[in-house]
Amino acid sequence: MRLTEGKLCRRILAGMMIFCLSAGAPAQTGTDDLTSGTPAQTNTADLSTESSALPGATDFAPGVAARPYPADRMAWFADAKLGIFIHWGIYAVNGIDESWSFYNEQVSYDDYMKQLDGFTAENYEPRQWVKLIKESGARYAVLTSKHHDGVALWDTKLSRLNTVDTTPARADLIKPFVKELRRAGLKVGLYYSLLDWSHPDYPNMTKSIKRYTDDSLRWESFVRFNHEQIKELAANFRPDLYWFDGDWEQSAEKWRAAEIRQRILDHNPSAIINSRLAGYGDYATPEQGLPSVRPGAENWELCMTINDSWGYQGNDMNYKSPPQVVRIFAECISMGGNLLLDIGPKADGTIPVQQVEVLREMGRWTSKHRQAIYGTVAGLPDGHFAGPSTMSRDSTTVYLFFPGDGGGELMLEGVKNKINKAFVVGKGTTLEVKEYLRPYWSSHAGVYFIKVPEEVLDGTMTVIGLALDGKLKIE
Repeated sequence: MRLTEGKLCRRILAGMMIFCLSAGAPAQTGTDDLTSGTPAQTNTADLSTESSALPGATDFAPGVAARPYPADRMAWFADAKLGIFIHWGIYAVNGIDESWSFYNEQVSYDDYMKQLDGFTAENYEPRQWVKLIKESGARYAVLTSKHHDGVALWDTKLSRLNTVDTTPARADLIKPFVKELRRAGLKVGLYYSLLDWSHPDYPNMTKSIKRYTDDSLRWESFVRFNHEQIKELAANFRPDLYWFDGDWEQSAEKWRAAEIRQRILDHNPSAIINSRLAGYGDYATPEQGLPSVRPGAENWELCMTINDSWGYQGNDMNYKSPPQVVRIFAECISMGGNLLLDIGPKADGTIPVQQVEVLREMGRWTSKHRQAIYGTVAGLPDGHFAGPSTMSRDSTTVYLFFPGDGGGELMLEGVKNKINKAFVVGKGTTLEVKEYLRPYWSSHAGVYFIKVPEEVLDGTMTVIGLALDGKLKIE
């Protein structure tokens, strides 16, 4: 089809503004390998602000890649169950809401940015962070590489608004953390805000201040910047998981979300993406609200604060207790989901003691009950057991979770299988099981009662395993 002069100009302009996430990058020898089996990539020429000219967005449906990628991309995520979210940035200096405090005009933008001078990270020990994360039982971690305030925690070449150039930390804070996650065998996740309320070419600054409403050249300039920063994260750290945020302010077309997804997967075919890429993600991400019924998405993750704040706020002492966190976690995995539990380190890089205590108790509990957690699938439907449950992938073992003493015995309804053995997970103790309401002439399920003596109870939450005579059959 012949292009008019105007269409041709627009197509050339669009092509000039789009970048390409390269399928590979120059290798570097040495020990700082951050890419899980591929050499560290630090070629600054590859991170330049000059974007490659490409054709317009590839047309593919949301959530579907343009070419085949590994069919089991989501397998590790489905099995992981627990991740740790880390909101760390200059907002920890004064203990105020990350980015939102100036956007909602609770403080002035200038006063918010003065926190740059207090962000020292002087006691930041990424190896200790990762040790605690692994101890908690988490299989992945997600660190905020850049929140809506635009302050990057890595040595971006696209802006001086980063921890290397504009804070006393004078360091790339992501690089050593990623290195330690790789060393510990944990998956690497990076949070990235699509919107940037500090960027001079982003239209919105606060809820009442807009830089512009209709300026295609400035918007194209921002899109180029945005895509190039994502390209830096891909080249420098090769994340296993991209956790996007802020997509609500623009459309998928304006973000060029299809291109972002395609280039990420072309660079790392095994990478996964959360739902906040304007419809181009791999899994659902409910926030702060525990679903009362299982979400419709095949894979999902509840992201939740450990108190009421994402970042560090010294005045927020409304911490959830370890048993409360464990109970919420059990509900998530009972519905086939994950929990992404957030912590907020202080500006010096230390993690508040209350948060450490919760993670350590999580670690004790997940280690003891790992059989009923990792690699399991969603448990019994509602009405069969009064509490959370999970199931082995082959559907032959059911795990029942309950706090307290269960009244001395548990009741199980609607299960047609025979129970070959009931046992205490983490202890192995065999339990007494009796079935009622199933006469010899009935084909319906009976009612099982499982005695749970006090001496086998876990102080936080007890888990009972039921080995069935075959795959689960319910009515």
